[in-house]
Amino acid sequence: MNSPDERRESMQPMNATSSPVRKSDLRAPLVTRATVVPFVLITTLFFLWGIPNNLNDVLIRQFMKSFVMTRLQAGLVQSAFYMGYFLLAMPAALLMRRFGYKFGFLIGLGLYSAGALLFWPAALADRYAFFLGALFVIASGLSFLETASNPFIAQLGDPRSAARRLNLAQAFNPVGSITGVLIGTIFIFSGVDLTTGQVDALRARHAYAAYLRTETMRVVGPYLALAAATLVMLVLIAVTKFPESLTQTDAPEERGGSFRTLLQHPGFVLAVLAQFAYVGAQVGTWSYFIPYVLSYTHNHDKSAGFLLTISLAAFLIGRFFSAWLMRFIQPSRLMGIYCAANMLLVLAGVAFPGWAGVWALLLTSFFMSLMFPTIFAQGIRGLGANTKLGGSLMVMAIVGGAVLTPLMGLIAERTGSQALSYVVPLAAYLLIGFYAFADLRISRVAS
Repeated sequence: MNSPDERRESMQPMNATSSPVRKSDLRAPLVTRATVVPFVLITTLFFLWGIPNNLNDVLIRQFMKSFVMTRLQAGLVQSAFYMGYFLLAMPAALLMRRFGYKFGFLIGLGLYSAGALLFWPAALADRYAFFLGALFVIASGLSFLETASNPFIAQLGDPRSAARRLNLAQAFNPVGSITGVLIGTIFIFSGVDLTTGQVDALRARHAYAAYLRTETMRVVGPYLALAAATLVMLVLIAVTKFPESLTQTDAPEERGGSFRTLLQHPGFVLAVLAQFAYVGAQVGTWSYFIPYVLSYTHNHDKSAGFLLTISLAAFLIGRFFSAWLMRFIQPSRLMGIYCAANMLLVLAGVAFPGWAGVWALLLTSFFMSLMFPTIFAQGIRGLGANTKLGGSLMVMAIVGGAVLTPLMGLIAERTGSQALSYVVPLAAYLLIGFYAFADLRISRVAS
């Protein structure tokens, strides 16, 4: 028999989404006094891995200049980066099933620091392939961090508040993204764009190679600073005690997990596909935003970098606003509404290249803000013994950034239109919207 409080809750009217979720579910506590320190430390990691993710957007433009390459070739920055995610996510999950989340954090931070340090010898060698290798090592570390951090935060408290808690932690990721773009814009971009005549003059004096080398060396300082910050975090996490239930290596609830049972969850399979599409849309949108601005507004790279920073600020605002809004609207429904908004904005970016398209694409960051953590939290919901395996497959779906970004570069090269390449994120948002409303139906059936 229900208690009086439960009966009163069951008589409450539906919320604005007409969802079957109770108000008590939407307002469940995020963290407790015992878990606040681990929550803060791991939330800091969300900030820390946002920096290299969006420094890549600056590197694409910088390498196009310093190595004199096409957009498609420069897009391999994202391919090397997200292949690290794809190839290391599953080993990360299997290792963490044996050694726990904390082990994953320490290995991830170690690889992150090592990859950042490799930028120095890569610059000295002046080889593009060496930079791609260093980015692969960084991304391998981030694969450990994301495979561990997302399910760790989701499980660090009341399961009813998992989506809100993960959205709040993920809200600090765009702070890192903004920091990364600002670092790149201020310390990597020189603001020097040579005309054809200036290039010819430098070549005549045999000084052009020295100029390109100077541009290449500009990437070293920021990555050495990242390596130092990462090592500090490694020490802090190593000496911090984590909740035993999230660090034990042979948890009873994780016995019996298998891929076969995991793939029998239709909501999870759809979530992996949606995550693939989302990361491809996000990475592609930001990677080619600066070239889009340069192509259609004739600004220099520093101005384009600051516009990208504004876009990431919109992403940050969207994360915090969405985490608050989920107190009243079911996460999947809100994501579906945001997808519809982004389809209209991307369509404007394709149809109206110029300042109208720039501002439309800039605003997509606000509406994409809630998608990754919401897809992740909803996707691993109810997986039980398969949570770590499910989380690793969700992180492997980040390979969408390695697949869709070069596809956008190929479309831009073949058609001569940077605007037309944005049909790729347009199709991605269509798939994510389908998942959002499918998840609503799955939630109703489960209820």
